[in-house]
Amino acid sequence: MSIVTVQLGQCGNQIGHEVFNAVCADVHGTHGLCSKKENESYRDACKERFFREEESEVPVARAVLVDMEPKVISQTLSIAARSGCWKYDDRSHFCQKQGSGNNWANGYSVHGPRHKEAIMNLVQKEAEKCDRLGGFFTIMSMAGGTGSGLGAFVTQCLRDAFPTSFILNHVIWPYGTGEVIVQNYNSVLTLSHLYQSSDALLVHENDVIHKICAQLMNIKQISFRDVNQVIAHQLGSVFQPSYTAEGGSCYSRNPLGDLMETLVPHPEFKMLGLRNIPQMPENSLAYSTFSWPGLLKHLRQMLIANAKMEEGIDWQVQPPRLGFSIPSSHPTNKPLHFNTSIANLVVLRGKDTHSVDLGSFRDPSLYTSWLNPQDAFNAWKTPRAFNKYEKSASLVSNSQFLLKPLDNVVGKAWNMFASKAYIHQYTKFGIEEEDFLDSFTALEQVISSYTLL
Repeated sequence: MSIVTVQLGQCGNQIGHEVFNAVCADVHGTHGLCSKKENESYRDACKERFFREEESEVPVARAVLVDMEPKVISQTLSIAARSGCWKYDDRSHFCQKQGSGNNWANGYSVHGPRHKEAIMNLVQKEAEKCDRLGGFFTIMSMAGGTGSGLGAFVTQCLRDAFPTSFILNHVIWPYGTGEVIVQNYNSVLTLSHLYQSSDALLVHENDVIHKICAQLMNIKQISFRDVNQVIAHQLGSVFQPSYTAEGGSCYSRNPLGDLMETLVPHPEFKMLGLRNIPQMPENSLAYSTFSWPGLLKHLRQMLIANAKMEEGIDWQVQPPRLGFSIPSSHPTNKPLHFNTSIANLVVLRGKDTHSVDLGSFRDPSLYTSWLNPQDAFNAWKTPRAFNKYEKSASLVSNSQFLLKPLDNVVGKAWNMFASKAYIHQYTKFGIEEEDFLDSFTALEQVISSYTLL
């Protein structure tokens, strides 16, 4: 099954480009470390997922590019075409001359309805070129106007036009220190609207990725491209083909469906976080060796202590001891900083994956009490190595990992809203105070649900 990627706004288009780059580099790399037959079936599964073959022989990305300014899209198209490995379809993009001015309401209430037909026609055409459509993967930022406002609008249109297809929104959480004065408003409006129409939200926090670039990748002057490449690597580590069944003989054909089935057992809980280890500069790889027990010990502790990378993990945090718990309506008995999960998925790539012991992730104390631990944990594996790492592990987690950042954003937005700051910027495009209140209510409900796990 194929995934149609919808790249929205400057951030979405730049990350989308890096994702296709990473996937392509991985497929063409000579570092597969597996049999030729294995490598070929991996390559075929990847191509079906992300690209279509055309007469030109250069794979064409299954993507629609949308922005309200032309600059980023024209750069993205030409850089991809120059790579010689893959390209975008010249007809699969939509842009205008004027941006959304970092205003969610402008993207959602003005540009969305005005350009709905043109954008959805492109999506429809791209979907029709798939033999079997697995769903949509949208990439967008929450802070600005186009990615967030238009992104939320387009997601609703996708849900209406393709009611049975899976929609996964990849959302970039803004820097805490602020990129845009109204970013918290934009974020609250985006999240509350996506929660209604999306199947799941996969979140990357800019602050976290920035830290990874500085501390793990040792990059001195960090650019947006560096940040986007780390994000793309992490996404590739999950979405490249893998075997979803123990001892499976063919690669999963339905990546988005499998992901939702594994991680989203209830529509109230849709927030997914992603961690990937190891991550290091390429020139250090030759001097590093990794063992599966070591990698998984780190990954598990990152999960329960809510550490976003393998440096600076708090090893003091331990799961609560079962049998001593008060009912879950009193979360006070939980150890401080312990991150409760609803569901987890571990993806292992590289040598000896068949012999890895994942028992520690099946520990019932990691999970909420209303889901059977057998259902709450899944593992996908492939002997094919990913992007030069002979062993790598990714964890996609539906857990309390976003509670703090979410609480923060809602709190800051509420403080601004209480003093009516900048509200007129939104009301002039038809987003009323009532709409803000609905969004606050929806997110307070999400926060409350995750807090009570």
